[in-house]
Amino acid sequence: MIQFILGSLGLLLIFEGLLYALFPNRMKNMVKSILEMNNDILKWGGLASAIIGFLLLWTAVR
Repeated sequence: MIQFILGSLGLLLIFEGLLYALFPNRMKNMVKSILEMNNDILKWGGLASAIIGFLLLWTAVR
């Protein structure tokens, strides 16, 4: 189980790192737009992302 979680985290970091390496200007613009977003949008978007990630992980482990 721990191997699966560490592997998933490693894959996430690979994808995120590639986005910053391949599209640095777009990522900067995205961060700027996130800073200007309403906190409620970020809160609900983060919660939705966490729930979807949990369901994907739970489905894969089951």
